Amino acid sequence: MLFHFDLKKFQEKVSTQLRPWQRSFQFWVRAADIYTGYKVFQVIASLEKDVKKQEVMWEKQHEVAADKIYSMCSELGGFFLKVAQIVGKPDLAPAPWVKRLVTLCDQAPATPYNVIRVVLEKELGQSIDELFEYFDKDPLGSASIAQVHRARLKGDKNDVVVKVQHPGVQELMMTDIRNLQAFALYIQKTDVKFDLFSVTKEMEKQISYEFDFVREAEAMARIQHFLCQNNKKSPVRVPCVIRDMVSRRVLVMEYIDGIPILKLGDEMEKRGIHPDGKLAAAAKV
Repeated sequence: MLFHFDLKKFQEKVSTQLRPWQRSFQFWVRAADIYTGYKVFQVIASLEKDVKKQEVMWEKQHEVAADKIYSMCSELGGFFLKVAQIVGKPDLAPAPWVKRLVTLCDQAPATPYNVIRVVLEKELGQSIDELFEYFDKDPLGSASIAQVHRARLKGDKNDVVVKVQHPGVQELMMTDIRNLQAFALYIQKTDVKFDLFSVTKEMEKQISYEFDFVREAEAMARIQHFLCQNNKKSPVRVPCVIRDMVSRRVLVMEYIDGIPILKLGDEMEKRGIHPDGKLAAAAKV
């Protein structure tokens, strides 16, 4: 009796099992570096009596930390991209952090097309060739949980957007959240007089909803219905979900052309619209 040993399959299995441990190690090494950097700086800053000079010193320290946080979030991806989106707000973080982290909103690494194809066909129960007239292999964008592709259904003239969840992302994100919760517990006991752990628990609860695209499709339908009932000429458009093409990990909806909000300033400048002008003011209304 011959025993066939698939080395490649074995390596992939081992790599998958070790991945959470590798991520945990990478997180703790980087988090410890950022934390100790601030602790050492606190001692140095306390020796400077001039308040204005102290402020300049803190600004530079925040810039150094911002670069390290950016590097950690962009390289680890997953949940840490969500953290960057949440932390990178003016009311939650120092200005240098916000300036650095805001650029991470749409820079998640894309999953290869051959992997996306397997997920899509498994979820919808048919092959891509059976479902679509064409399917763009290059994603329009990729975020922490999913990526979106432009396509056209068989027998249709209008384009659709196909949102596909990155395989294995939920398990990785849960590992990331638990690491962050452990770090939050330590920080709130030693430095911050604030219940950070409860914040991370709420983040865990809210993010877990984002893995269910059926729930998302239902929310889209409710919002669309609400807008139609309360404002017949609403300036807000919600894409229509394509019936029978929704699963927990795949969501197909109509394609709406638009400008990413982070590029709105550049687009206004390109069209000669002054951000403080009458046209911009009218758009805000």
